[in-house]
Amino acid sequence: MPGKLAELDQQLFLYLNHLGCDGLDPVMRFLSGPVPWILLTLLILLVTAQRSNWKFNDKSFWIILTAFAIASLISEQSSVHLFKNVFERLRPCHEPALAEQVRLAASRCGGAFGFVSTHASNSFTLAILILLIFKRNWLSVSVFVWATLISYSRIYVGVHYPGDVLGGMLLGCAIAVVVYLVYQQMEGKKNNTKAVNSQG
Repeated sequence: MPGKLAELDQQLFLYLNHLGCDGLDPVMRFLSGPVPWILLTLLILLVTAQRSNWKFNDKSFWIILTAFAIASLISEQSSVHLFKNVFERLRPCHEPALAEQVRLAASRCGGAFGFVSTHASNSFTLAILILLIFKRNWLSVSVFVWATLISYSRIYVGVHYPGDVLGGMLLGCAIAVVVYLVYQQMEGKKNNTKAVNSQG
Protein backbone atom coordinates (compact mmCIF):
# COMPACT_ATOMS: atom_id res chain seq x y z
CA MET A 1 0.00 0.00 0.00
CA PRO A 2 1.43 3.44 -0.95
CA GLY A 3 2.90 5.39 1.97
CA LYS A 4 0.24 8.12 2.12
CA LEU A 5 -2.63 5.62 1.97
CA ALA A 6 -0.97 3.45 4.59
CA GLU A 7 -0.60 6.46 6.87
CA LEU A 8 -4.27 7.41 6.44
CA ASP A 9 -5.25 3.78 7.06
CA GLN A 10 -3.28 3.75 10.31
CA GLN A 11 -4.83 7.02 11.47
CA LEU A 12 -8.35 5.79 10.71
CA PHE A 13 -7.58 2.51 12.46
CA LEU A 14 -6.40 4.27 15.63
CA TYR A 15 -9.48 6.50 15.63
CA LEU A 16 -11.93 3.59 15.23
CA ASN A 17 -10.00 1.28 17.52
CA HIS A 18 -9.97 3.84 20.33
CA LEU A 19 -13.74 4.32 20.15
CA GLY A 20 -14.00 1.03 22.04
CA CYS A 21 -15.06 0.70 25.66
CA ASP A 22 -14.84 -2.11 28.22
CA GLY A 23 -18.58 -2.74 28.16
CA LEU A 24 -18.60 -3.43 24.41
CA ASP A 25 -15.45 -5.57 24.33
CA PRO A 26 -17.22 -8.92 25.07
CA VAL A 27 -19.73 -8.27 22.27
CA MET A 28 -17.00 -7.59 19.72
CA ARG A 29 -14.97 -10.59 20.85
CA PHE A 30 -18.11 -12.69 20.43
CA LEU A 31 -18.60 -11.36 16.87
CA SER A 32 -14.99 -12.22 16.08
CA GLY A 33 -15.39 -15.74 17.47
CA PRO A 34 -16.80 -19.01 16.06
CA VAL A 35 -20.40 -18.87 17.36
CA PRO A 36 -21.77 -16.38 14.75
CA TRP A 37 -20.38 -18.62 12.00
CA ILE A 38 -22.05 -21.69 13.47
CA LEU A 39 -25.37 -19.84 13.68
CA LEU A 40 -25.07 -18.64 10.08
CA THR A 41 -24.27 -22.17 8.88
CA LEU A 42 -27.41 -23.46 10.60
CA LEU A 43 -29.42 -20.63 9.03
CA ILE A 44 -28.11 -21.48 5.56
CA LEU A 45 -29.02 -25.14 6.08
CA LEU A 46 -32.50 -24.19 7.27
CA VAL A 47 -33.27 -21.79 4.42
CA THR A 48 -31.81 -24.19 1.83
CA ALA A 49 -33.94 -27.05 3.16
CA GLN A 50 -37.02 -24.83 3.13
CA ARG A 51 -36.30 -23.78 -0.45
CA SER A 52 -36.08 -27.45 -1.43
CA ASN A 53 -39.40 -28.18 0.32
CA TRP A 54 -37.54 -30.20 2.97
CA LYS A 55 -36.55 -32.79 0.35
CA PHE A 56 -32.96 -33.55 1.28
CA ASN A 57 -32.52 -35.75 -1.76
CA ASP A 58 -33.48 -32.85 -4.05
CA LYS A 59 -30.62 -31.91 -6.37
CA SER A 60 -31.12 -28.18 -5.72
CA PHE A 61 -30.46 -28.71 -2.01
CA TRP A 62 -27.02 -30.15 -2.71
CA ILE A 63 -26.20 -27.68 -5.48
CA ILE A 64 -26.82 -24.76 -3.10
CA LEU A 65 -24.81 -26.30 -0.27
CA THR A 66 -21.97 -27.10 -2.67
CA ALA A 67 -21.96 -23.49 -3.87
CA PHE A 68 -21.65 -22.21 -0.29
CA ALA A 69 -18.94 -24.73 0.58
CA ILE A 70 -16.87 -23.90 -2.52
CA ALA A 71 -17.29 -20.15 -1.98
CA SER A 72 -16.15 -20.45 1.65
CA LEU A 73 -13.13 -22.54 0.68
CA ILE A 74 -12.07 -20.14 -2.07
CA SER A 75 -12.47 -17.15 0.25
CA GLU A 76 -10.51 -18.76 3.07
CA GLN A 77 -7.63 -19.94 0.89
CA SER A 78 -7.35 -16.93 -1.43
CA SER A 79 -7.38 -14.40 1.41
CA VAL A 80 -4.36 -16.15 2.91
CA HIS A 81 -2.36 -17.45 -0.06
CA LEU A 82 -3.10 -14.75 -2.65
CA PHE A 83 -3.10 -11.77 -0.28
CA LYS A 84 -1.72 -12.20 3.24
CA ASN A 85 1.29 -14.28 2.17
CA VAL A 86 1.91 -12.08 -0.89
CA PHE A 87 1.52 -8.54 0.49
CA GLU A 88 2.85 -9.43 3.96
CA ARG A 89 1.35 -6.36 5.61
CA LEU A 90 1.74 -6.60 9.37
CA ARG A 91 -1.38 -6.48 11.48
CA PRO A 92 -1.61 -3.28 13.55
CA CYS A 93 -1.11 -5.28 16.75
CA HIS A 94 2.16 -6.66 15.28
CA GLU A 95 3.36 -3.31 13.89
CA PRO A 96 6.25 -2.09 16.12
CA ALA A 97 5.46 1.58 15.44
CA LEU A 98 1.88 1.11 16.69
CA ALA A 99 2.36 -1.57 19.33
CA GLU A 100 1.82 0.73 22.30
CA GLN A 101 -1.09 2.61 20.69
CA VAL A 102 -3.31 -0.34 19.74
CA ARG A 103 -6.23 -1.06 22.04
CA LEU A 104 -6.10 -4.86 21.78
CA ALA A 105 -9.47 -6.22 22.87
CA ALA A 106 -8.92 -9.59 21.20
CA SER A 107 -7.63 -12.53 23.22
CA ARG A 108 -4.67 -12.73 20.82
CA CYS A 109 -3.32 -10.79 17.86
CA GLY A 110 -3.36 -13.66 15.35
CA GLY A 111 -0.92 -14.37 12.51
CA ALA A 112 1.67 -11.83 11.47
CA PHE A 113 -0.04 -10.54 8.33
CA GLY A 114 -3.44 -8.89 7.96
CA PHE A 115 -4.16 -7.87 4.35
CA VAL A 116 -6.80 -8.93 3.53
CA SER A 117 -9.08 -9.73 6.47
CA THR A 118 -10.26 -13.34 6.14
CA HIS A 119 -13.19 -12.61 8.47
CA ALA A 120 -14.35 -9.81 6.16
CA SER A 121 -13.81 -11.89 3.04
CA ASN A 122 -15.64 -14.94 4.41
CA SER A 123 -18.56 -12.98 5.84
CA PHE A 124 -19.17 -10.93 2.68
CA THR A 125 -18.76 -13.99 0.47
CA LEU A 126 -21.58 -15.70 2.34
CA ALA A 127 -23.72 -12.57 2.73
CA ILE A 128 -23.65 -11.66 -0.97
CA LEU A 129 -24.17 -15.28 -2.02
CA ILE A 130 -27.20 -15.52 0.28
CA LEU A 131 -28.56 -12.30 -1.23
CA LEU A 132 -28.08 -13.59 -4.80
CA ILE A 133 -29.40 -17.12 -4.30
CA PHE A 134 -32.30 -16.68 -1.88
CA LYS A 135 -33.45 -13.15 -2.78
CA ARG A 136 -35.33 -12.61 0.48
CA ASN A 137 -35.32 -9.04 1.75
CA TRP A 138 -35.34 -9.84 5.47
CA LEU A 139 -32.59 -12.43 5.08
CA SER A 140 -30.43 -10.26 2.81
CA VAL A 141 -30.59 -7.28 5.17
CA SER A 142 -29.91 -9.46 8.22
CA VAL A 143 -26.82 -11.17 6.79
CA PHE A 144 -25.47 -7.90 5.38
CA VAL A 145 -25.69 -6.33 8.85
CA TRP A 146 -24.12 -9.49 10.30
CA ALA A 147 -21.22 -9.34 7.81
CA THR A 148 -20.66 -5.63 8.44
CA LEU A 149 -20.57 -6.09 12.22
CA ILE A 150 -18.15 -9.00 11.98
CA SER A 151 -15.89 -7.00 9.66
CA TYR A 152 -15.97 -3.95 11.93
CA SER A 153 -15.25 -6.11 14.97
CA ARG A 154 -11.83 -6.91 13.51
CA ILE A 155 -10.89 -3.23 13.62
CA TYR A 156 -12.46 -2.80 17.04
CA VAL A 157 -10.50 -5.64 18.67
CA GLY A 158 -7.28 -4.29 17.16
CA VAL A 159 -6.22 -6.98 14.67
CA HIS A 160 -6.99 -5.35 11.29
CA TYR A 161 -6.69 -1.99 9.58
CA PRO A 162 -9.76 -0.57 7.80
CA GLY A 163 -7.91 -1.21 4.52
CA ASP A 164 -7.58 -4.90 5.42
CA VAL A 165 -11.31 -5.08 6.06
CA LEU A 166 -12.27 -3.17 2.91
CA GLY A 167 -10.02 -5.40 0.83
CA GLY A 168 -11.61 -8.49 2.38
CA MET A 169 -15.10 -7.16 1.71
CA LEU A 170 -14.32 -6.54 -1.97
CA LEU A 171 -12.69 -9.94 -2.33
CA GLY A 172 -15.70 -11.62 -0.74
CA CYS A 173 -18.13 -9.80 -3.05
CA ALA A 174 -16.12 -10.82 -6.12
CA ILE A 175 -15.97 -14.47 -5.05
CA ALA A 176 -19.70 -14.53 -4.33
CA VAL A 177 -20.56 -13.16 -7.79
CA VAL A 178 -18.31 -15.67 -9.58
CA VAL A 179 -19.64 -18.62 -7.58
CA TYR A 180 -23.20 -17.44 -8.18
CA LEU A 181 -22.63 -17.41 -11.94
CA VAL A 182 -21.37 -21.01 -11.73
CA TYR A 183 -24.35 -21.90 -9.53
CA GLN A 184 -26.71 -20.51 -12.17
CA GLN A 185 -25.09 -22.74 -14.78
CA MET A 186 -25.50 -25.79 -12.54
CA GLU A 187 -29.14 -24.94 -11.83
CA GLY A 188 -29.78 -24.35 -15.53
CA LYS A 189 -28.39 -27.77 -16.46
CA LYS A 190 -30.50 -29.40 -13.75
CA ASN A 191 -33.67 -27.71 -15.00
CA ASN A 192 -32.90 -28.62 -18.62
CA THR A 193 -32.40 -32.25 -17.63
CA LYS A 194 -35.68 -32.22 -15.72
CA ALA A 195 -37.50 -30.72 -18.73
CA VAL A 196 -36.09 -33.35 -21.10
CA ASN A 197 -37.02 -36.17 -18.74
CA SER A 198 -40.58 -34.86 -18.37
CA GLN A 199 -40.98 -34.68 -22.15
CA GLY A 200 -39.61 -38.18 -22.61
